Amino acid sequence: MFEINTISILNDNYCHVLVDKTRTYAAVVDPGEYSPVRDYLDREGLTLQYILNTHHHWDHIGGNKALKDHYDCQIIGPKVETDRIPDMDILVEEGDIISFSGEDIRVIEVHGHTRGHIAYYAAESKALFSGDTLFSLGCGRLFEGTPEQMWKSLSKIMSLPDDTKNYCAHEYTLENASFALRIDPENDNLNHYVEDVKKIRAQGIPSIPSLLSIEKESNPFLRCDLPEFKKSIGMVDKNAVEVFAEIRRQRDQC
Repeated sequence: MFEINTISILNDNYCHVLVDKTRTYAAVVDPGEYSPVRDYLDREGLTLQYILNTHHHWDHIGGNKALKDHYDCQIIGPKVETDRIPDMDILVEEGDIISFSGEDIRVIEVHGHTRGHIAYYAAESKALFSGDTLFSLGCGRLFEGTPEQMWKSLSKIMSLPDDTKNYCAHEYTLENASFALRIDPENDNLNHYVEDVKKIRAQGIPSIPSLLSIEKESNPFLRCDLPEFKKSIGMVDKNAVEVFAEIRRQRDQC
């Protein structure tokens, strides 16, 4: 298993640094900024081996070039977004495996936020690096995909073990909580989770990673197929994709 360290960058972004068991090499997921990542690596005496990109948005790839120039590392990213992420060395798609620190990291295609978005799943470390697909208590906007695509992507994530830790790319939890509480106010699991998050955020601690089991109980975007949730929002006769599309529409208007 590798060590995972979360670094705050830009305004509300996170990138995640994977440190190998010899504490010699590192990989970084979605380095939207150069300096904080280099500072961390230099402080820890680590050499950057890989950059793992989930998608092409600037706040996820902004540090790529400078890090590659400095460390001569390899950039890994979605094959579908070859034309939008410069200087990629390894192009990946559904089911491909990356090896880091002796552990397999599997690529999962999670289209919706962009047409080529991917996530990285490390089963041994029980870690999912989901980029902008699944946030705590939320999900990414559909800039390029459809509700059908995003629901399929979220369903893939929901099939992972409950003890999976979701390392997403933004600190949006309390912002998402406001919407979740508005549409699902009687959800006790949600209410308890929000109180816990408020306490840790008051101490300046990231709310990320979150446990997939908690997301399944609390995140409205993962509950669109549940009869009790459909009933609570007055959409009993609708399918999961229709429910998802409607609550995503409402969230976009907030």
